[in-house]
Amino acid sequence: QVQLVESGGGLVQAGGSLRLSCAASGRTFDTYFMGWFRQAPGKEREFVAAVTWTGTTYYRNSVKGRFTISRDNAKNTVYLQMNSLKPEDTAVYYCASTSQAVSDIPSRYDYWGQGTQVTVSS
Repeated sequence: QVQLVESGGGLVQAGGSLRLSCAASGRTFDTYFMGWFRQAPGKEREFVAAVTWTGTTYYRNSVKGRFTISRDNAKNTVYLQMNSLKPEDTAVYYCASTSQAVSDIPSRYDYWGQGTQVTVSS
């Protein structure tokens, strides 16, 4: 089993920054692929970024150059550094893990955190 706990969300002005953290516990060898997703009110959950055990990263086009995903395997923690935030980034952000393969499809992930709210004002 894997347990994931997100933290670091909050309220910021457009152009500001936040760093999200996700701490994993349990069967951490099942977290080869770690991803961040987000869900805004009335919208489907969407892929934001993912990172493999070895550090290969993937991003949706709208966050490239603004967001950076990374992981500290010794601490069993994944991070999402978010810079130049825009109002359209407002959502609940979730971390997720899978041992299968990197994917931008939520159903492919096995474990999920509880989510952390990110609100960006104009």
